[in-house]
Amino acid sequence: MVSTRKKILAFAITLAGLLVLFLLAVNTGSLKVTPGELIRGLFVEYNENVAAVYDLRFPRIFIAMFGGGAVAVSGVLLQAVMKNPLADPGIIGISSGASFAAVIITAFFPMLYFVTPLFAFLGGMAACVLVYTLSWKGDLSPLRIILVGVAVNAVFTGLMSAFNSASGSSYSGVASIVNANISMKTWEDFQTLLIYVVIGLGASLFVSGQCNLLALEDKTVRSLGIDVTKSRILVSVIAVMLASIATAIMGPISFLGLIVPHIARLLVGSNHKVLIPYAIVLGAFSLLLADTIGRTIAMPYEISASVIMSVAGGPFFIILLRRSRKGYGQ
Repeated sequence: MVSTRKKILAFAITLAGLLVLFLLAVNTGSLKVTPGELIRGLFVEYNENVAAVYDLRFPRIFIAMFGGGAVAVSGVLLQAVMKNPLADPGIIGISSGASFAAVIITAFFPMLYFVTPLFAFLGGMAACVLVYTLSWKGDLSPLRIILVGVAVNAVFTGLMSAFNSASGSSYSGVASIVNANISMKTWEDFQTLLIYVVIGLGASLFVSGQCNLLALEDKTVRSLGIDVTKSRILVSVIAVMLASIATAIMGPISFLGLIVPHIARLLVGSNHKVLIPYAIVLGAFSLLLADTIGRTIAMPYEISASVIMSVAGGPFFIILLRRSRKGYGQ
């Protein structure tokens, strides 16, 4: 049981870290502005450097923050539904299914750009249903879900790569989704993301109580007069929506939805009414940190945030898999 003091401290430190990281991200590059210059340039008088930072870096930073929060909460919800600590929208194929749908719309129907997240959501739902269907063998084994999800993820990832190669990477929007590149994102991209993410995160907070109930035995939940199946479907749809929305704009980010929920539980406990808000903040911090590291570690070149997350998440996933072997490998 995590004390209230520890929870407040975790929120305060993470929020402070996010603010510091935001200022570092703003100043990562050839243009440098002090916090005072930034505030004056944004709210008082025009400053050419601040205007350049505002147009070039701010959309990328905000997309990383809001997208990171969305993917992290998606992981929290999926782990609650599946009662599986290894569940992650990237690992079980939801992100790759959403990416594939977004790639098709971006390449062939660019006029539908503003509703790309909706098509990505349909792609993510198709992948989710496919994983659940192929995993069903009398019941839903957590291990089978992971293994089938890995296979589905590989198929959709391969299809995206093949499509990108066949097009000669001539569709810059397609390439940015396939490679999970957020370096050239604009305020238009952020506005599209913001609308859907706010709705999705609001819905996730609404079902936080149901997530707590799903941690109990199904018989116990049914004895309270609650339809477990409907609750699982509702929470799953919200989780897929959040992952798909973020993926449509950023591309697939692996392991973010796996790492953040585990760290968040250690810091604030398993009560989803606290866990989900904290996962939003920690997810924003984590992806912005990965993007900032990617921008600085090989300057003047950049490494995608998805690559940084994969390098960090791979060992983390192996550790969790080994620790969970007895519970999920039988």
